[in-house]
Amino acid sequence: MSQSSVLLDPALVEAARASNAWPFEEARKIVARLEKHPKDTVLFETGYGPSGLPHIGTFGEVARTTMVRNAFRILTQDQVPTRLLCFSDDLDGMRKIPDNVPDRAALEPFLHKPLSAVPNPFGGDYASFADHNNAMLCRFLDTFGFDYEFASATDYYRSGRFDAVLLRAAERYDDIMAVMLPTLGPERQATYSPFLPISPTTGRVLYVPMRAVDAKAGTVTFEDEDGTETTLPVIGGHVKLQWKPDFGMRWAALDVDFEMFGKDHQTNAVIYDQICAILGGRPPEHFVYELFLDAEGAKISKSKGNGLTIEEWLAYASPESLSLYMFNKPRAAKRLHFDVIPRAVEDYYAFAGAFDRQDEKARLQNPVFHIHGGEPPVKGIAVPFALLLNLVSASNAADAKTLWGYISRYAPGTTPESDPELDRLVGYALRYFKDFVLPAKRFQSPDEVERQALEALDAKLASLPEGSSAEAIQDAILDVARPIPRYQDPKKTGPDGGPGVSGEWFSALYRTLLGQEKGPRFGSFAALYGIGNTRALIRDALEGRLG
Repeated sequence: MSQSSVLLDPALVEAARASNAWPFEEARKIVARLEKHPKDTVLFETGYGPSGLPHIGTFGEVARTTMVRNAFRILTQDQVPTRLLCFSDDLDGMRKIPDNVPDRAALEPFLHKPLSAVPNPFGGDYASFADHNNAMLCRFLDTFGFDYEFASATDYYRSGRFDAVLLRAAERYDDIMAVMLPTLGPERQATYSPFLPISPTTGRVLYVPMRAVDAKAGTVTFEDEDGTETTLPVIGGHVKLQWKPDFGMRWAALDVDFEMFGKDHQTNAVIYDQICAILGGRPPEHFVYELFLDAEGAKISKSKGNGLTIEEWLAYASPESLSLYMFNKPRAAKRLHFDVIPRAVEDYYAFAGAFDRQDEKARLQNPVFHIHGGEPPVKGIAVPFALLLNLVSASNAADAKTLWGYISRYAPGTTPESDPELDRLVGYALRYFKDFVLPAKRFQSPDEVERQALEALDAKLASLPEGSSAEAIQDAILDVARPIPRYQDPKKTGPDGGPGVSGEWFSALYRTLLGQEKGPRFGSFAALYGIGNTRALIRDALEGRLG
């Protein structure tokens, strides 16, 4: 089914109208907005601060907004044109010198100048620091295939795109101040102005009080850094707005219909809305997402560098797995560190594998529908990622060829050529194991109960033919544990009516045979690794040769 047929499928549209998947919930708000205030094109917007390179939060904002945009297109059967504008705040002053530039001292003379006026420290053909970072943003978004338009604050201010609304801001200066001043402390109130003039003598963005605002002339008067009284027009890029009024101004000037932002903006949203309305605009629909946390639960900070970069994620997993991470529970705080990667990969392929078996209602809840705009290209995977990681761990495979030897036996006819998606996962598994699993492996020597259980498991596996199914092997593993009191779980019922098997049995297998606390279904692992190899692993554990 092509994307156009997905968008025009009446049954799908009907199911979408009732779906509680969050992109459809947000899209329905925009549909209702359009019914009250019809317009030719719906504008989605995301913001980007080019004081640093694009990061994983930038990806999340554009990816999530794209999901809402696709949901809106389905609800309206693609009858209303949409645009996604990625707006760069590159007229902002450089408040501090980034840590990652080659020569920090060389940028010191440009502190507080607009980012679009700061020289590019990275070399190449880019005219400014902002130009370089904006180009990286576009390359970043293009890599993921996003459909967007790029916008530069410097261009918009200087070209006149904001002139009408900036003149209105001068006319309604007192109204804007009435919104802003109660949000500030006494000292800040004494010097605050929503207008930030760009000094004609130093080129710096100035945080200074206004001596006069002439609404009729469209000018502001202030004391420049050299002490002279200076008057500048509010249009033409001579003046920009403080960031909170700028939010509302941009919404009014561009007639933005939807913008999402992080929870750190939530208390300011009412300010953005009020200023947008003061300037004659209609505030857009909002979506507030929670911020990411590091492994210790602390808020991720670019300056601290305690987060996971997008380059780091993509070294060990696919972009689709990152999109899934962004889709899931966007209003819940989530830890963003390396340990979440395997689960995200595993879950992505589980959702992809389930898609074709689902009815329309379930498909609209399936994250892969939203990740791929209704048409997931992958139908699941022959070997789960967690299983690949454990196969690398047990076999000490150093290359893809060794791993494919096991895979081809487990899934006859499957090759790197016939399943390039699985081959991509093999590469990810090898890298992830080497960098994260291997350094943390700690084999536990079996105690007496575990020794007897492993010996019984070895004997049980010896009775099975090589090539037995994962289910047959799993049943054998359970049969070994059922009579052993340590591994009995009275809350579960076995096939004979007796107690079932507790998770402690599998934890013991992971600790003694794989050197880790958890792993995939052990029967599936043994089927992939081979019964003979699994028995050899058991003997190595019993004889103390592991680790």
